[in-house]
Amino acid sequence: MTVIAQTRRTRRRSRSRATVASVLGEILVTLGAVILLYVLWQIWIGDVLYGATAQAEADELSQEWARVQVTTPAPEPTDGWYEPASVPKTEDAVPFATLHVPRWGDDYHFTIAGGVTRARTLDNAWIGHYLDTELPGEVGNFGLAAHRTTFGAPFANLQNLRIGDAIVVETEAGWYTYRFRTLEYVTPDAYDVLADVPQAPEVPKGERYITLTSCSPRFAMTERIVGYGVFDSFLPRTTGETPSALTEELI
Repeated sequence: MTVIAQTRRTRRRSRSRATVASVLGEILVTLGAVILLYVLWQIWIGDVLYGATAQAEADELSQEWARVQVTTPAPEPTDGWYEPASVPKTEDAVPFATLHVPRWGDDYHFTIAGGVTRARTLDNAWIGHYLDTELPGEVGNFGLAAHRTTFGAPFANLQNLRIGDAIVVETEAGWYTYRFRTLEYVTPDAYDVLADVPQAPEVPKGERYITLTSCSPRFAMTERIVGYGVFDSFLPRTTGETPSALTEELI
């Protein structure tokens, strides 16, 4: 009888230990599932939702500018060239433009705001403007930064740009069209990519450039991917037209 009782007690203790282990295992599995879902949310689902919201916001901004009643006549072009209108000095975390890149889709348009901090600008699914660089259309370098993953990932396809692709910046004054020229990968401390003449800080400024920067590789911050473009043209909003670059056939 003693042996049988001890055996039963041993079995009960074994079952108790198994139950604790099972509960702990279930907790770990649940925790793992929660972490996985969070990662999926941040990387994929969240990107889609953030991106859709951000593009709707940018579209609303464009429509707001389009509704403004124009009372001044359009300026006369000189040899088919409109002098780029000045853009007021930007402020940190304040939207002032939208970006259109036909290579990334007909519906691609994201808000550009001042500053490049994550908390105030980039994590709002906006494209940030380096405040110490020039403004659209100005002689020098107009520098931008945005995420390639999470928070809408505005520069997710930066590596897909081709030579000659249009990069169009829209403001209340009109459209500033740049043309993509080249792409490179640099270290995070390569600040000369934002020089007035990219990577040539000793050269006096004389042309108009745009520089797009983001982290590389995706999901990491080891390097920076940098895209460069040169200014092509300006189209005043007062003309009542939109730039042909937005609808041109892609090669």
